[in-house]
Amino acid sequence: MNTAGDTTQSHVVVVMGVAGTGKTTVGRLLAESLDVPYAEADAFHPPANVAKMSAGTPLDDTDRAPWLDAIGAWAHDHADLGGVVSCSALKRAYRDRLRAAAPHLVFVHLTGDRALIARRMAERADHFMPVALLDSQFATLEPLQADERGVSVSVAPGPRAVTQRALAALRSVHTSVPPAEAATQA
Repeated sequence: MNTAGDTTQSHVVVVMGVAGTGKTTVGRLLAESLDVPYAEADAFHPPANVAKMSAGTPLDDTDRAPWLDAIGAWAHDHADLGGVVSCSALKRAYRDRLRAAAPHLVFVHLTGDRALIARRMAERADHFMPVALLDSQFATLEPLQADERGVSVSVAPGPRAVTQRALAALRSVHTSVPPAEAATQA
């Protein structure tokens, strides 16, 4: 992963957040800027999950398990050269499951207020996730913890500005030692 001349170890970046935050758009822009492959987490959902969400029914942890495992496998396979994948990763347990497959993940949590995100979701015409599920997403969301490698970036500005802010924040993450590694180096 090339972060503007940064020679640190390659990482897979997970662009996370509730539906409608622009994970796909920002994820693609990040991947393009970093010159690494991009994967859309929605492509890893089995058809039953898509049908369930399309009908307005939130997924449960059993539904999410094979989806998270598939994303984790993709991240593991791209760990050497880096990559970007979008994934809601709303709960700490989901992020832990992803890290179990690919320990060097870095998370970019896209944040915004409900009204802004609902408006953006309502403007999308080609997505299976209805605005009706947004409240369940916010209820499930567990923001990044202090011991998780990652950054939070507001989605209030446009996607290009969000991407630039994410890149700047990622540079600082890549030059720091993650808490788990710092503990083993002490």
